This record gives sequence, C-alpha cells and structure tokens, in this order.
Amino acid sequence: MTTDVPGDGAVLLTVGEAAKRLRIGRTKMYSLITSGAVKTVTIGTLRRVPVDALPEYVASLLAEGSDNNELAG
Repeated sequence: MTTDVPGDGAVLLTVGEAAKRLRIGRTKMYSLITSGAVKTVTIGTLRRVPVDALPEYVASLLAEGSDNNELAG
C-alpha cells in the first residue's frame, strides 16, 4: 500500500511531501524555503526537506506567537 506522505522512516522529503505534511500548498512551501524559515538540503540538483525541519519550523511559529493565536482570543 502506498501513501502520498512517507511514513516509512524517511529522512528526507520532497518539497511536495513536506507541504502535504504541513497541510499547505507547494507555492507556500517554496516561499518558506526561500525565506529560510524551513531548512533544506541539496543533493545534486534535487532539493529535499529534512523531516526534522518541519517540527523545528512549527516550534518557531509557536515560540514567536503566531498571528493565529490572536484570532482565537
């Protein structure tokens, strides 16, 4: 059985797979990568997102108090 998002212990994700994990679009994911908010690695001509970079990004959002928190209160 195959899935759209690897759950098999993958260490690196494609940009599309990383976007799916964050539940955002690829364009927004590329924007986060370009701004440096999400770390990536390059292997030859391939851009990959380390799995550990996603929780780091979410933790940085929580630490800075994302604007979404203001909407809830």
